[in-house]
Amino acid sequence: MSTVEELAARDDRVAGRPLAARVLSRPEVGSLVAAVVIFLLFMAVAEPFRNVANVGTILYGASTIGMMAVPVALLMIGGEFDLSAGVAVTTAGLSGSLLAWNFGLNVWVGVLFSLVLAVAIGAFNGWLLLRTGLPSFLVTLGTFFVLQGVNLGVTRIATGNVASAGINDMDGFASAHAVFGSEVTIGPINLKITVLYWVLLTLIAAYVLLRTRIGNWIFAVGGDAGAARAVGVPVRATKVGLFMAVGFCAWLSGMHLLFQFNTVQSGEGVGKEFIFIIAAVIGGCLLTGGYGSVVGASIGALIFGMTQLGINYAGWNPDWFRTFLGVMLLLATIVNLYVKRRADLR
Repeated sequence: MSTVEELAARDDRVAGRPLAARVLSRPEVGSLVAAVVIFLLFMAVAEPFRNVANVGTILYGASTIGMMAVPVALLMIGGEFDLSAGVAVTTAGLSGSLLAWNFGLNVWVGVLFSLVLAVAIGAFNGWLLLRTGLPSFLVTLGTFFVLQGVNLGVTRIATGNVASAGINDMDGFASAHAVFGSEVTIGPINLKITVLYWVLLTLIAAYVLLRTRIGNWIFAVGGDAGAARAVGVPVRATKVGLFMAVGFCAWLSGMHLLFQFNTVQSGEGVGKEFIFIIAAVIGGCLLTGGYGSVVGASIGALIFGMTQLGINYAGWNPDWFRTFLGVMLLLATIVNLYVKRRADLR
């Protein structure tokens, strides 16, 4: 039986189960339980966490992770990794800023240039992966080091510093800031525009993954690329498209970074790729591909947002946050395997 046929058969089995069994077989169920537990924990031990005004701060931290965790989750479901995702965000912000500042252009020219570059980097990763047959871990690790060096080297040449110059006095900055760095106040809650982008990306990705043919292709190439190719799934286009989606979201995140803070540090983003991957794994994605949830990845990002600020609000030592990341990764991997095996048996 081909991978596509296996997916169809699995869907038929799931549809015939009782509601409780269907809910418990969802990839994101573990992350949802964890989010509730962490929420209740910090509600109990951290008084500032109970302040409604801090909801916007928590959601902002979650959104900056979630905007990248969603496409990274799609890519992992498709059976691949992108270790350059963190520095690609920085590359997007730097490229747009440096181009506009160096040549005195309207900042929207830099924004469009950055979009083309970010998507091209994603396409290159996908092309090189398919061309060489190397694991995506190695391909994108190479891209990671290349971009990290280029970010620092080009920024030093252009500005004589390790950060881009401020562009808030340049043409087009005000309108670009409204698109990428604005915020809205609802009662005591101050919401950044990234929260809106995060929710939209999650809804669109979830719809594509669960309700379209492309979603079936993503699951199929992640489960068994050879079998998927044999039944007509466009494996190459699907994988390249997933890498390009990561590039697009890196551009969107990079534009927020630029227009929110007016400058970009060339060393920013290193290590963020692991946070994106861990959020996806917490959300139900398997490292082997073919299984996962973008909604779960967003819940994983929310867990990070709550934990980062909850530790500070509780007055705990923030050095323990990295320990939390490792523990959550191990627990999520075990839970994901258990849920998948239970789902396959029913």
